Amino acid sequence: MSAHILVAEDDERQAQVLRMYLRSEGYEATVVHDGRAAIDAARRLRPDLLVLDVMMPKADGLDVCRILRRESDLPVLMLTARSGEDDLLLGLDLGADDYMTKPYSPRELMARIRTLLRRAKGSTRQPEGGVLRVGPISVDPLHHEVVGPSGRQVTCTPGELTVLTTLAAEPGRVFTRRQLLDRTGGWDSSASERTIDMYMMHLRRKLEPDPRRPEYLITVYGVGYKLTPGRGTGEGGIEAR
Repeated sequence: MSAHILVAEDDERQAQVLRMYLRSEGYEATVVHDGRAAIDAARRLRPDLLVLDVMMPKADGLDVCRILRRESDLPVLMLTARSGEDDLLLGLDLGADDYMTKPYSPRELMARIRTLLRRAKGSTRQPEGGVLRVGPISVDPLHHEVVGPSGRQVTCTPGELTVLTTLAAEPGRVFTRRQLLDRTGGWDSSASERTIDMYMMHLRRKLEPDPRRPEYLITVYGVGYKLTPGRGTGEGGIEAR
């Protein structure tokens, strides 16, 4: 069954070009032209991925992302004509899984979509039959559940869950940003490595007692990131249900 892509783009000509490319790739495509319609369509149709323009009438893409992220883990790829880094990072901070700046290559956009779909699919498949435990943190990729040191379940986006699962599968191993992108179905774009930093920032906010002094999600300067069991705990592993 082909994936269903929802496109929210107020430029009707550009939206039709996107629809054409998506259908040529074998995807089912639905197009809307304002933010309110995007929210309604996402709730009603439950697409596999949302391609979301930032500048739209009725509700802009940032508001749409903020609202939908509270309700679901729908993968979101944002399109923006804004080139400022603060604007791009704001979109990621609200829960978008990736972004592209306009003008963009439709072929690269299709590659990004394939990556996000693989990532979302993979985040619920590994490891089957077990929960990853690293110290007080548990990760259940099959059921998309994460429990932090406080004992409370936290909500993660598909990208955050995939990164956390990769780290939890090999506690103590240091992964570079590029390796994490590759493990999550990464793409060849130097800017995209910043998304790993954003995922780590979000995960620390959700899991660390003090995100400014992380005990579990550790930065190895000049190399990358690793997940450790924290002070005075075991090494963790996979626990069968």
